[in-house]
Amino acid sequence: MSTLFTKIIAGEIPGRFVWADDEVVAFLSIGPIRPGHTLVVPRAEIDHWIDADDALLARLTAVAKRIGAAQQAEWDSPRVGTMVAGFEVPHLHVHVWPVWGLDDFSFAAVDPDPSPEALDEAAERLRARLTALGHGDHVPADVSSAG
Repeated sequence: MSTLFTKIIAGEIPGRFVWADDEVVAFLSIGPIRPGHTLVVPRAEIDHWIDADDALLARLTAVAKRIGAAQQAEWDSPRVGTMVAGFEVPHLHVHVWPVWGLDDFSFAAVDPDPSPEALDEAAERLRARLTALGHGDHVPADVSSAG
């Protein structure tokens, strides 16, 4: 059975994509802790991060690093947080978001109902910053497509 993320990657469910390559995609969280909160997800359905091979984990980390650098530059945050929780969707994903303190690491801070306009703006800002940082070849031409 396909996971929610597999359906987003396939375009069956909408997503706001900011990155796509042969192995990994990244799209905005619909429940962001902070604006720009992004999920870095392998195209392959892998439930638990310890089940992923080392090369894929390295690729996820490399993409998360690029996303994080763009977030920090765009939102002027002192740090960027990452987390692999795995309880929300049984498909490996790395949360990446701009942080200003330890309180930003709590899922209690999630905005449960962000406006579509706010999500669209965050996606466009992140896509533009990734392009400006030289990663335009991995920024999908269509924000709603994983390419």
